[in-house]
Amino acid sequence: MAQKLLQFTKIDQANPDKRTAEERRHDFDEIYAAFAPDAARTQASRCSQCGVPFCQVHCPLNNNIPDWLMLTAEGRLEEAYEISSATNNFPEICGRICPQDRLCEGNCVIEKGFEAVTIGSVEKYITDTAFERGWVKPPTPKRELGRSVGIIGAGPGGMAAAMELRLKGFTVHVYDRYDRVGGLMVYGIPNFKLDKAVVGRRHQLLEAAGITFHLNFEVGRDKTLAELRTEHDAILIATGVYKARDLMAPGAGQGGIVAALDYLTASNRRGLGDPIDDAGLDAAGKNVVVIGGGDTAMDCVRTAVRQGANSVKCLYRRDRRNMPGSQREVSHAEEEGVEFLWLSAPEAFLGDGAVTGVRAHSIHLGVADSSGRQIPQMVDGSTVSIQADLVIKALGFDPEDVPKLFKAPELAVSKWGTIKVDHRSMMTNIDGVFAAGDIVRGASLVVWAIRDGRDAAASIARYVIEQGAAVAAAE
Repeated sequence: MAQKLLQFTKIDQANPDKRTAEERRHDFDEIYAAFAPDAARTQASRCSQCGVPFCQVHCPLNNNIPDWLMLTAEGRLEEAYEISSATNNFPEICGRICPQDRLCEGNCVIEKGFEAVTIGSVEKYITDTAFERGWVKPPTPKRELGRSVGIIGAGPGGMAAAMELRLKGFTVHVYDRYDRVGGLMVYGIPNFKLDKAVVGRRHQLLEAAGITFHLNFEVGRDKTLAELRTEHDAILIATGVYKARDLMAPGAGQGGIVAALDYLTASNRRGLGDPIDDAGLDAAGKNVVVIGGGDTAMDCVRTAVRQGANSVKCLYRRDRRNMPGSQREVSHAEEEGVEFLWLSAPEAFLGDGAVTGVRAHSIHLGVADSSGRQIPQMVDGSTVSIQADLVIKALGFDPEDVPKLFKAPELAVSKWGTIKVDHRSMMTNIDGVFAAGDIVRGASLVVWAIRDGRDAAASIARYVIEQGAAVAAAE
């Protein structure tokens, strides 16, 4: 079967068919079609099967990418799914929203000019096919341990940990303050990147496995952290980070200046059919300015286009090369009509109670600081005014005050507000209470949350079993 591989010198890189920019500007459907089976096999056959697979090394989950590409090229899809899902709880989600251009595909060793294997699209194809053919089963343990774990947060980290712990035989209860499972995958990421049905079917699988979800449940309001700890053998905090970073500038308190997550949540809730009063969070007919350069900013500008904005501009203080978001997302946004104002930063917001514009200045990137990034410096005399009826701040996220929210003042946090853990065990300073994901590492990628959730599940299992053995020995 080896002749089916190493085809990158004969076959060009290709993604699944992408809908035209004009077509996708008017709806929230995913922009790529599914791979046809022959096309998926053909693209997988481009893999060079290199001795040191940099795609795998640069994947946070260390997915065995060369093997499942080989199996796909050979038409052995069920085996490819088994390999793919062995290290990743949600490969169909990562295939859609991971910034592959910065991770696996960006580190593919195929020479430039031939271009990388389209790893993300093949990954999505494998698991979507597995769902269609009934290969995906609820995580069922071989035996029940009679031990219970409570997980706070039903985002990707919490869901991954729940799945891993259930497979090991634990009774798992997941607590979340929202009314749906998925966290930012449901309320923060637009449908054109991740259809909500994709997250919903994972939720159904976990429920079918016997995992209990307690939604609209707020720790600190319904029960304190200490109360939950008495009900379970261990607790995992996987809440993510939701507090929007703010921008202090004259006029920042005016109407029409909103946080990115508020804007995206309103749009996603509208798409889900929820009755909400969001008149101020709709871009229809407005001149929109988004401030920021990450993936959340890209979600905002592309959502504004689909809502029928009059114009959409993205203001970012660094250049395109230094942008933290996916370059692929930037290209999609440009195709859809978004204007990028590179090396620009806001200095004030214009208006009299309701924003009418942004006063911005140009930026020069100076010498690098201790982190290696060049320091933005204002260019004198470069001030311009940009018309805006809606300004969206997409400046990133910080942790909420978890000890205060959970009524657990003893819970130790870092100077940034993230929860402190022993990074070998992932346990906090409270015995039997663990933490993982963005609430520990800060705002990051879904794939890192999955990795952290899996690692936390392994640590929790060891802890609970060791505690049980110690109690038995004492008796």
